[in-house]
Amino acid sequence: MLRFRSPMFLVCAMAMLIAGAYQAAAPEQTRALWVTRTTLASPEAIKQMVAAAQAGGFNTLLVQVRGRGDAYYNSTLEPRPNEIAAKPAFDPLATVLEQAHGAGLKVHAWVAVNLISSAVTMPASREHVIYREPTWLMVPKELTAQLRKLDVRSPAYIGTLARWSRAHNGAVEGLYTSPLIPAAQDYTAAVIGELAAKYAVDGVHLDYVRFPNDEFDYSPTALEQFKTSILPTLTNRERKDAAARESIDPAAYPNLFPGRWSDFRREQLTSLVVKIRAAVRAARPSALLSAAVVPDAQVAFDTRLQDWRGWAAHSLLDVICPMAYSTETDTFQRQIASARAVAGSRPVWAGIGAYQLPLQQTVAHIAAARKLGADGIILFSYDALTAPPNTSISVSELGRAAFGTGSE
Repeated sequence: MLRFRSPMFLVCAMAMLIAGAYQAAAPEQTRALWVTRTTLASPEAIKQMVAAAQAGGFNTLLVQVRGRGDAYYNSTLEPRPNEIAAKPAFDPLATVLEQAHGAGLKVHAWVAVNLISSAVTMPASREHVIYREPTWLMVPKELTAQLRKLDVRSPAYIGTLARWSRAHNGAVEGLYTSPLIPAAQDYTAAVIGELAAKYAVDGVHLDYVRFPNDEFDYSPTALEQFKTSILPTLTNRERKDAAARESIDPAAYPNLFPGRWSDFRREQLTSLVVKIRAAVRAARPSALLSAAVVPDAQVAFDTRLQDWRGWAAHSLLDVICPMAYSTETDTFQRQIASARAVAGSRPVWAGIGAYQLPLQQTVAHIAAARKLGADGIILFSYDALTAPPNTSISVSELGRAAFGTGSE
């Protein structure tokens, strides 16, 4: 939590932590804030946020316009969230774009890709995707047999999945759509494509473009997709053994062929990224496509089935944003250095967990990332940094301490 005591405190912090070479950021470096959907609930909050970012020398805003399968903008595909449902004339993204662009700031539309609902507060609108297409929801391995016995369109199916997710909220953030299902991929790409076509965003930022962990997706539809894909490659003996085992084990094919199961899930997640990139390029060719990724590429590959190393190598992303939220400076530096090495020629914007760092350490992490050659930094998040006892002025002061005394 940030607590600012006096102007002299800021002067001392700058003197101690910022070398002369970093007094002012080069124009091409991104100085960004993640802005969660909480701030997009009113025009007044947006105006205050843009003013604070500009005063602090930030030049880019990543605004969360798809938080949980909903739209903080005018969408024909997804419902408005409860927070703005009663304000039909209010368009949060259009408001941000008008004010931020007027202030010289770039705006990237931040979208949660696979995470589409909280498990605690279920969506109110019956038009939400979890009610329209429950067959697309990811399922953990632990629930494979239990959910197989339920009608996927019954309230009991979603209820069972939601209760399990609440009980495991330390590891699972909510309900996810599955990238293993082509129709779900197409829907997500269409949502993002429509957003990019309607609004003059400078970029699209992907979040939760990963699996909750490697124990997902064991939904009936996803298992059938894997079975269909693998059957032509099996020997007659393997087919016979798999068929016999499937009669007593719904997850027979993943259990018999674990390596191919992991490969299949990674490949399908990559297929989703390919479709999203195509949708963004078709709608707004100038927009940058970035993604928040697990900072250790091998951990991402193994545990979240997120092959961002491959995405970078094949130019599927324009920018890599490692979520290096460690409170340990040495760990943070290793993560950023490693991400830069893996990203190759792709720009890296260092994600910094400012929400859990004191001022001095946030400024130190910014300086370290820049010294390591990061092409930009992103602080998570504006909303956390302005929470009491802090205010929007705190963000301005933090930015000035990190980047110099004047906005550029």
